[in-house]
Amino acid sequence: MDHQLGWRVQALRIAFGLTATLAGLDKFFNILADWSAYVSPVAAQLLPVSAGTFMYGVGLIEFAVGIAILFAAPVIGAYVASAWLLLVAGNLLLAGYVDVAVRDVVMSIAALTLAKLLELRQHVAAVAPVPSFAR
Repeated sequence: MDHQLGWRVQALRIAFGLTATLAGLDKFFNILADWSAYVSPVAAQLLPVSAGTFMYGVGLIEFAVGIAILFAAPVIGAYVASAWLLLVAGNLLLAGYVDVAVRDVVMSIAALTLAKLLELRQHVAAVAPVPSFAR
């Protein structure tokens, strides 16, 4: 993978990793928003816990996904982020937050693209010829 594409993939990886990590942390502090307000009434009725408690779990998942993208397992983390964002978008649609749901669908597509680019980078690295001086 050439340098131009490589730094763009890295920028996406950092952006998604930090966004998920920080959003996950904020579920505990509610600095950016009162996150429990975004739980749809339909989902709230199905939950065995309060919306606030549920958001703590959401925060743990988002934090873990962010750390995976940044450090542990970027490809898996990006795939999970993509699926997670679609679930979030579905909840937001049920809650009537159509504009935010559309944004999360677009972010899901971007996370899927990141996963595919990371896989491509792994594939290219695996099949790259070894320089003759390194043999």
